[in-house]
Amino acid sequence: MKEQLYTIPVNDAFDADTECPVCAIYEKLESDAIDFVMGPSYMEDDVRMETNAKGFCAKHLQQMYKNQNRLGLGLMMLTYIERQQKEIKALSEKKRGAVSLFKKSEGDALAAYLAKQQCTCYVCDRMARNYDRYLVTILYLYKNDADFRDKFARSKGFCMKHYGELHEMAPAHLGKGILEEFDTCMNRIFQENLARVRDDLEWFTDKFDYRNADAPWKNSKDALIRAILKTNAVSVEEKAKK
Repeated sequence: MKEQLYTIPVNDAFDADTECPVCAIYEKLESDAIDFVMGPSYMEDDVRMETNAKGFCAKHLQQMYKNQNRLGLGLMMLTYIERQQKEIKALSEKKRGAVSLFKKSEGDALAAYLAKQQCTCYVCDRMARNYDRYLVTILYLYKNDADFRDKFARSKGFCMKHYGELHEMAPAHLGKGILEEFDTCMNRIFQENLARVRDDLEWFTDKFDYRNADAPWKNSKDALIRAILKTNAVSVEEKAKK
């Protein structure tokens, strides 16, 4: 049963018509994490202790704000700010360390603390607890499930980010023989599908030439959206907001 918690979503992602199944898995993890933190759990002491300490990144704060639970977000932000008031006030009252022209001040605890707060996010951390397990499950299924290997080989490949992550993780989870087969298959589907997106994107740009105004769009209408996902592992809606 525990194994199915990972294998079922992995198979579902590879069954979907997507440029990167791992992106689909990541988006589901992200949605589930947002739903969790914006549900009744925000009133639990252990959750509030973590959110008070870590806060949220800008991307996930935007997603949380879109949620209808404005009271929940307001309460979490209130106790987070109260925690930060105490921490920052205490650190700001400490004297700075020695300063030189060639290096940053030594022992600047306030600067270090503020920098750390920009790099922590409760939602990101909650997702990370399961994300690597899904990548391992992809490799496990490729090694042990012939049907999944066929599904993998028929997929549209991956975005550059997740292609790289699977490539890096594979040697630790696949034996030499299956690793060579995996590399050959993954490299093929990545190159073939990147070329497909590239060709669609070229026709998308060619359509702006007045001489092609009456020509069919073929498969290029959403080529820019797919190109952004293929190269940056981000949906066009998220890209537009940055």
